[in-house]
Amino acid sequence: MSANGPPPRGDAPTIPQRKTGYTHACKRASMARYTIPSLRYTGIPPWTTLPHDLPHSPSASAGSWCGFDLPAQLAEAERLEADSAKPGFWDDPQTAQQAMRRITRLRATVERWQRLQVHADTCRELLDLARESDDEVMAQQVADDAATLFNEAEEAETALVLSGEYDERSAIVAIHAGAGGADAQDWAQMLLRMLTRWAESRGYASRLLDASRGEEAGIKSATLEISGEFAYGYVKAERGVHRLVRLSPFDAAHARHTSFALVEALPEAEGDVDVRISPDEVSIETFGASGPGGQHMQKSSTAVRILHHPTGTVVTCQNERSQLQNRETAMTILRSRLMELELERRAEERARLKGEHVAVGWGSQIRSYVLHPYKLVKDHRTGAESTNPDAVLDGAIDPFVRAYLLSGIDPQSGAPESAR
Repeated sequence: MSANGPPPRGDAPTIPQRKTGYTHACKRASMARYTIPSLRYTGIPPWTTLPHDLPHSPSASAGSWCGFDLPAQLAEAERLEADSAKPGFWDDPQTAQQAMRRITRLRATVERWQRLQVHADTCRELLDLARESDDEVMAQQVADDAATLFNEAEEAETALVLSGEYDERSAIVAIHAGAGGADAQDWAQMLLRMLTRWAESRGYASRLLDASRGEEAGIKSATLEISGEFAYGYVKAERGVHRLVRLSPFDAAHARHTSFALVEALPEAEGDVDVRISPDEVSIETFGASGPGGQHMQKSSTAVRILHHPTGTVVTCQNERSQLQNRETAMTILRSRLMELELERRAEERARLKGEHVAVGWGSQIRSYVLHPYKLVKDHRTGAESTNPDAVLDGAIDPFVRAYLLSGIDPQSGAPESAR
């Protein structure tokens, strides 16, 4: 075990050292970082510090960007629970449901950090006991427990960065093959599988809403729904162009090809709270569904295409068995796309006022997956790397997501980009 933390797990991506400004920000947020040194037992091991005062410190403000003031969160949960017991609370079901979801999230956050505090206190007490008794076995047990604590705290730390307005919502992910024919379409399908496997590994539910199959292999485009708390907050790290370098299975000469695919991530709209669509603004068409589905779906006009006239946005859905279900799903996708357009408009306005250049769409790849002549996955935004592309393409993208989320923290203010 290294002197700077638990040992690396397999071929996990290597992530560059964060700037010191982030450490200062975490201290203000009451999170003391810790490391676990080598446990080669020589009398008293050269231990470094374990976590201190995880839940709260007087310096943590109630308005902290990361929402780490646990007493304030607990107080908010109790206030919302008191409101939920008042007559008339359920008169507005949508607002009531949002309040209940907020209570659940607050309680989960508080309990998570309280469990970490208990775990840290236990490790600290066992460490003192191991020192006093020169017990090598106990020292090893403490090291194992502390390594587990380290990983749990890192996961909880990443969750603190998810403070964007829509981060806590489910996500709708769209994947589009770039130029390159069958290779690009096959690459788009590989990305669809990667994100589906990642969602499963995190306990999220995934559902394919729409897919346009390629003529020879793969997909031209697909829309995937990922349902679960903070699904959008995590999967937004995958937005952008993904580049694949490999020996083409579709080339008779088996030459090396480079393929591109675009991944888009949208927060799922909740009803009409964020986006209101007038019936006069949309045109709805129905047509026969293509691809697998059975006789009813093939012969009936169950597929739905919706055009939003003010923006020119077109969405389709054909995977459900009934036209009504496809229409409801298509409207959900349309609301999410309109919400994303509004977020982009606000971001462009902020960038214009700040004088920053806004990169648009296909400008450059965010990550490269090289399968030949060597094996490497590299994120060009953060420098995170992995020499095990097979595991990454099987859904092991959490280290890349974590590196991206933490890279958005301002080293001066300590606030994530979404909170600035």
